[in-house]
Amino acid sequence: MSRMRKIGGAVVIVMAAALGFLGWALSHNSVCDSGPTAPSGAAPRMKAVVYRCYGPPDVLRVEDVAKPTIADDQILVKVRAASINPLEWHYMRGTPYVMRFEVGFGRPTDPRIGVDFAGTVESVGSGVKHFHPGDEVFGGRDGALAEYVVVREDRSVVLKPANVSFEQAAGVPVAAVTALQALRDESRVRPGQKVLINGASGGVGTFAVQIAKSFGAEVTAVCSTRNVSLVRSLGADHVVDYTREDFTHSGQLYDVVLDVVGNRPLLDYRPIMAPHAIFVMVGGPSTNPWLGPLIMPLKALVLRPFLSQKFDFMLADINKPSLTALEQLMQAGKVVPVVDRTYKLAEISQAVRYLETGHARGKVVITMD
Repeated sequence: MSRMRKIGGAVVIVMAAALGFLGWALSHNSVCDSGPTAPSGAAPRMKAVVYRCYGPPDVLRVEDVAKPTIADDQILVKVRAASINPLEWHYMRGTPYVMRFEVGFGRPTDPRIGVDFAGTVESVGSGVKHFHPGDEVFGGRDGALAEYVVVREDRSVVLKPANVSFEQAAGVPVAAVTALQALRDESRVRPGQKVLINGASGGVGTFAVQIAKSFGAEVTAVCSTRNVSLVRSLGADHVVDYTREDFTHSGQLYDVVLDVVGNRPLLDYRPIMAPHAIFVMVGGPSTNPWLGPLIMPLKALVLRPFLSQKFDFMLADINKPSLTALEQLMQAGKVVPVVDRTYKLAEISQAVRYLETGHARGKVVITMD
């Protein structure tokens, strides 16, 4: 028995040491380096935003990197505008730490950043059939904060509607696809249903209000005083100023609740949810450095077996069918992207710093001109 205790104690010590080392490895930030020097006579170059270590917005730099080349099934897009999302600052800071299993311990394995883009097709591969040089397009691609991106024809890129600008189209992919899939796929919103959107004035929220209305829902939007008129102009049937009224005490019942900000405990929503309502989280607080917004879906998973209402969490899948659906909504004038501020590529740190304040109305866009 004494030997077993000693063995057990040794195992516990080894496991604790392993967990401690893993925790250190995940949370450790390596020192920034200057990146590789471009060889003389190298391939054509372009400007792109890179981050070679984790940290605040100052780690973002604009550097000359190799201009991408296309394969037979790809198109080369000259980016006119790109937008930034909370996704970018999570990558930039390397938080929550659990994401470093994917993006790299100590420093990012891929220094490029950004997803949303809009621009003009410059050239196409020999196998491309549906895009041509000069086409105006928008979509999602890793490394989009750059002068050029390469995208496969069958992936997340579609034609830009003529009635929206490059800056507006650049704000669509991550935010609008998140709103679309949360309402259409997760919630299955139907005409006449009552939908509440908490965080209606931000990137996802401004799209969610318009998309829910296009589905025939009765929309209640929650925002601050300064954004009431904006959200009402997007088509919201009712607007709740959370600085003056607690929407969870309204006595109104909703069929769908979309939470973009994650600033309330999950159980606060139960009094305003119909018996078989669905609650969908697409954002959450990032104060926990290890799990960040993943804390909320874990709590929802624990609650799910005990409640008739459904509590769910989703991450967007940027794909061609969803982008095509949004293209059609914009073409029909049912969805109009809201752009709060635009910044030049060289001002990327300033742009991200503003986005991190949490006060952006609609999208923050980076222009390449």
